[in-house]
Amino acid sequence: MKTNRVHLIISWAVLLILHSISSTASAQVCAQAVGDRNLYIHGGIVRTDTTQKTICLLFTAHDYADGTEPILAHLKRAHIQASFFFTGKFMTAFPKQVKRIQDEGHYVGSHGFEHLLYCDWTNRDSTLISKQDFIKDLTQSYQTMAALGIRKEDAPFFEPPFEWYNTEVATWAKEFGLQIIQFTGGNYSNADYTTPDMKSYKSSQEILERILAVERTQSLNGALLLFHLGTSPLRTDKFYARNLSTLIDLLQHKGYVFTTLQQAIKPVVSVHINQ
Repeated sequence: MKTNRVHLIISWAVLLILHSISSTASAQVCAQAVGDRNLYIHGGIVRTDTTQKTICLLFTAHDYADGTEPILAHLKRAHIQASFFFTGKFMTAFPKQVKRIQDEGHYVGSHGFEHLLYCDWTNRDSTLISKQDFIKDLTQSYQTMAALGIRKEDAPFFEPPFEWYNTEVATWAKEFGLQIIQFTGGNYSNADYTTPDMKSYKSSQEILERILAVERTQSLNGALLLFHLGTSPLRTDKFYARNLSTLIDLLQHKGYVFTTLQQAIKPVVSVHINQ
């Protein structure tokens, strides 16, 4: 009974963090209690050490690659190494772009192969995929990466499709030798894919202003900012073209250091919240 009560308390704490992930005090206490400065939600790292003024830039892709040239140019100009997560289908369709990103020293990891939805949107605990199919999809993804010269041991971080997963999926990933990475919520960075016909649409200016507002009021220490390598043609207001360079300049001026996941993520222990 006592164990169940503890689990219930932890679950409620995680839900509160999920709805307001930018407020990370509870997660930080749980992580630091076991000597791990990374912050977790459902087994996935959502933020690195908040005592360090560092930021990691993440980019995912499944269908579109239109931002490849400008994004790489912005990163090169600012001397930033970022992390890119691609589906197997994307890597099959755009091998030259993937190879160039890798050659320029950026991290290239898996985003799954088929871009599957792992769990229900309204009931996160309801897993929609079997463990067998999960492993099959990931195996196919890493086989595709291997064909491009990317070894599994060099790509231990995994960004789930749709950036949506649960504790069960995180456990499967861990058994497969991978650590799930999730963006730091609450700053709109991941909304750069939205189109004007969506209720959730955010313009590039809104995204920029939101990120800067979060920085002013809460800081972006240890933040994982996620953007998309390309977006639908229905979105003509491309964040990578309008505001990415401005964001980088403003944050660097404020003293933030853009670093790699490998450098930012401290050694991980076996006990995480909500597991």
